Amino acid sequence: MKVLERATTTNPGERIDALDWADLGAQLDSYGCATATGLLSREECEALAALYDREGIFRSRVVMERHGFGRGEYKYFAYPLPDAIGDVRRAAYAHLAPIANRWNNVMGIETRYPREHAAFVERCHRAGQTRPTPLLLRYAPGDFNCLHQDLYGEHVFPIQMAILLSAPGRDFSGGEFVMTEQRPRMQSRAEVVPLAQGDVVFFAVHHRPVQGTRGPYRVNMRHGVSRLRSGRRHMLGVIFHDAQ
Repeated sequence: MKVLERATTTNPGERIDALDWADLGAQLDSYGCATATGLLSREECEALAALYDREGIFRSRVVMERHGFGRGEYKYFAYPLPDAIGDVRRAAYAHLAPIANRWNNVMGIETRYPREHAAFVERCHRAGQTRPTPLLLRYAPGDFNCLHQDLYGEHVFPIQMAILLSAPGRDFSGGEFVMTEQRPRMQSRAEVVPLAQGDVVFFAVHHRPVQGTRGPYRVNMRHGVSRLRSGRRHMLGVIFHDAQ
């Protein structure tokens, strides 16, 4: 993982631009996920986590146990998004779109993604996907998130990101970010992604290409969070397609 030297004069979007995107792209190609450390400071993480209890900035609250998603809860932000989240969403998309287009080309999928996130959001909205999808997740002891895929409609951007806002060992224990990869006619592969407060993980939403001995093929990806053993855990999820 690359350690990002954070400058007080930069905003989170500029820090996204400063990441080593050649390395992140290589990680995504090899493992279906990629990490970078120190995107946000402790103070920025705590400020974002504190938004969870604010009124008027979210469009909905989901209690996972009611829907069989696991245990815990999350809230989807309403438009307009908080500035820091909107900046991160726009900046990251610009770097991820070429990777997503390359993946689709390898997998024989015709869909291509525009360079600018605003153009992709407009595509979603024309198809009736008008609800914003960035979200804050909160976990208490015993909570977990079942393995899943965040699809939400016809238009799906194949990579998303999450930033851990709490500090493992200080704020909580357990609660690891996990992924599984289902390969055709093979057993599933699990990936546990270690994160510290302020770290970011980029990961495949649905499927990604893998190079085999006879050429590339698709694998199916899912992600989730293991059981929280103590404390409280907050995470920011940034999904690039909107929901129906």
